[in-house]
Amino acid sequence: MKYNNIEKAVFISRPNRFIANVETALGEEVCHVKNTGRCKELLIPGAAVYVERNSSEKRKTALDLIAVEKDGRIINIDSQAPNKAAFEWISSGGFFSGTDTVKREVTYKASRIDLYAEKDEEKIFVEVKGVTLFDGEKALFPDAPTERGIKHLEHLADAAENGYSAFVLFVIQGKGAETFSPNYATHRAFGEKLKEVAERGVKIVAYDCICTADSMIIDKEISVVL
Repeated sequence: MKYNNIEKAVFISRPNRFIANVETALGEEVCHVKNTGRCKELLIPGAAVYVERNSSEKRKTALDLIAVEKDGRIINIDSQAPNKAAFEWISSGGFFSGTDTVKREVTYKASRIDLYAEKDEEKIFVEVKGVTLFDGEKALFPDAPTERGIKHLEHLADAAENGYSAFVLFVIQGKGAETFSPNYATHRAFGEKLKEVAERGVKIVAYDCICTADSMIIDKEISVVL
């Protein structure tokens, strides 16, 4: 997936989870943060960031915060990017070769599952989770408690038990991770639920991404350690 009108800036502060102050070529500006997670290990004063400038007069801010540089690499922090990248990837034959149909946000029980695909007679649900938290060479999710995430896992397990193929696809929004694990320290219940649904037939997979200032493309599978 690609962005337009990307500019490099310097992160100053984050007054709340929705906005940040950044220094651009035009001076200090306010931008929208497209990620309500904590991202405390990434959004550090002085960090190099990348913002997308928009021209719509309906917006409160002209900028969206897209990515940040950390340890010599670019990490995308746009929470909408993993779904878009996964949709493009699966639609173009990645993940499931020979997919006949790919749809976004299909309802199953009381959850809207991110992606639904069909391959021959196989019916497939894919819940996509974006990962921006790194601990050395380990990628972790979540970076904040997610009761909604637990509900989605339960509905995926139900789907698996009723004849669907069900996946949780963790999209690591950058390079550098050798393994993926649930973040028990932040939300043990999510990690335990992930192990439970894996035993009930949900497939847990993780892929890293090639990230540049203006793009994010799903790349290589990495090991999942539950």
